[in-house]
Amino acid sequence: MVFSSHVFLFYFLPLVLLLNYTLPFRFLTTMLMLASYLFYGWANPKWVVLLFTSTFVDYLCGLALVRFSGLPEQHGELPILPIGEPRNHKQKVALALSMITNLSILGILKYYDFGLANLNALAALLGQPPLAVRLLHVALPIGISFYTFQSMSYAIDVYRGEARPLKNPIDFACFVALFPHQLAGPIIRYKTIAEQIRHRTFTWEKFARGAAFISLGMGKKILLANPMAHIADNTFAAGSLHWFDAWYGLIAYAFQIYFDFSAYSDMAVGLALLLGFLFVKNFNDPYRAHSITDFWRRWHISLSSWLRDYLYVPLGGNRLGSVRTYFNLMIVMLLGGLWHGASWNFVIWGAIHGAMLALERGQGKRSFYRRFPEPLRIAITFLIVCASWVFFRAETLPDALRYLASLTDFQRASGSAALLGAVIHTPYHLAMFLLCAVIVWGMPQTWIYTQRLSTGRAAICMITLVASVLLLWTQTTNPFLYYQF
Repeated sequence: MVFSSHVFLFYFLPLVLLLNYTLPFRFLTTMLMLASYLFYGWANPKWVVLLFTSTFVDYLCGLALVRFSGLPEQHGELPILPIGEPRNHKQKVALALSMITNLSILGILKYYDFGLANLNALAALLGQPPLAVRLLHVALPIGISFYTFQSMSYAIDVYRGEARPLKNPIDFACFVALFPHQLAGPIIRYKTIAEQIRHRTFTWEKFARGAAFISLGMGKKILLANPMAHIADNTFAAGSLHWFDAWYGLIAYAFQIYFDFSAYSDMAVGLALLLGFLFVKNFNDPYRAHSITDFWRRWHISLSSWLRDYLYVPLGGNRLGSVRTYFNLMIVMLLGGLWHGASWNFVIWGAIHGAMLALERGQGKRSFYRRFPEPLRIAITFLIVCASWVFFRAETLPDALRYLASLTDFQRASGSAALLGAVIHTPYHLAMFLLCAVIVWGMPQTWIYTQRLSTGRAAICMITLVASVLLLWTQTTNPFLYYQF
């Protein structure tokens, strides 16, 4: 099910809200768990089995970590493992089981075909026959990268002594499956939401701000991201491009992926507020960053902090010398790129960001252009990010290289480029492109805008929602970009 769909907006969400505000509190967790499983299985009920498997294994591993510690329960609750004390063999096995299960689910469904195809390509290069193993050709379950990370982080936090394990499996299943963050984040950690599952408040202030988040998120998706997708899809599919059309299409894609993903995050935060939850902030004006290091403090904050705490720091972080720090940064970003998709394009995207982070780390986390005026630093950072987006958007590596070449090819393009211009340079798309630029670099972010809702701001949110819903009736289903990751 998609947030920006009629089924969700006019049927699923009203029913869930009705139950959320009328049922006794003790039934809400069960209701939200069942509703979230319905939400996830709407497109393909078989995917629910994977979600349940990941949840069930991590719940049992959390229990095992405590049972094997020998610590007694405290006032009817399971104890928190002491931080800093060594864990026994059985506890290490329990943690390993959690990680192996989640990574196996993710690896087989998302990376098996990619790995096998590359092994066969390597065998052909060496003059050897291909492996006698068939590709799976399995449709990737939506949201699998997000909920496996969330579920696995619970077992890790319990093992580290940073979270209290749960006795009630319904509470844990609700945390993993909770539909606002289920498919595309933010990546919520159990320790940040555990208490809210058992105790949370419902206020008009939360409801109003949640409605504002949803309204502005809908506007970002329907009014901004989708028109930018029209420009980007046509330019990246074109065989011949004028250089200015190539730049136009690339910046349009930068706008598309930002407004599309931040729209989902805004709607997730808003839906959580309607249900009484407080989620973490996932974006902080990323295109106003003045270095790549600064960009990763602002873009997909929940993922970058997850990679830092569960991968970069365990690898040694910056504690083992400069060379090891650069290596760790590269490994984290390469894996971060691969997390987005089984393609060498994503690996290259991660390598570009990893190399820039390592370069800036060597200069004290500052960019090599730090002496430039701030507007110029922001512009250079944006161009570097845009260049990396080429690999993120292009279907294949040759397509990415061809598109990069078109950005600096000032020769006269073929006649088909003129036809493309007629499709992407309409007054409507040009106006939306300029509006995106104004919002990105001149308007406050949603998180700040909704902190104090005046009558005028509330009216703007309502108008945005109405315009988005009306336009939604004229569009075919257009899922959020990060559903595919």
